[in-house]
Amino acid sequence: MSDPVGEHPGYSVYFDYRVDILRRRNRVTATLDGRQLAQSEQCLLVDEQDHGLVFYFPRAHVDFSALKAMPDHHTRCPWKGEASYWSLAGGEESIAWAYEEPLPQVAQIRDHIAFYQNIVTVSLGVAKWLPRWNSQITKKA
Repeated sequence: MSDPVGEHPGYSVYFDYRVDILRRRNRVTATLDGRQLAQSEQCLLVDEQDHGLVFYFPRAHVDFSALKAMPDHHTRCPWKGEASYWSLAGGEESIAWAYEEPLPQVAQIRDHIAFYQNIVTVSLGVAKWLPRWNSQITKKA
């Protein structure tokens, strides 16, 4: 699908557009109608300028038996690349998306899936406590 006014210039013009990607060890869960679609303690939190926060789940932590690929549905984001979509198995409405070949500026989101938070409930839980790391560095006299 192309823009009738022309291709968006993306980073070539708007070099300072921000898509911040933060690793999170909180347990994040995606559910729809009581069915768990994904759960992970290795999500990426994407904070994109002019957008809401979105959690991206590692593909290995998504229950693809609950989803159906939508091979004819693709869009292009000037900041992240071409998106692929999934619906709920037996459904027609897209509920999840991913960037299979993301732009270099957001390469971390490769192999991660996000869910529409107005359709799927994405819940944030606590992070596992990690003991404080003590280095054995000695001070020079």
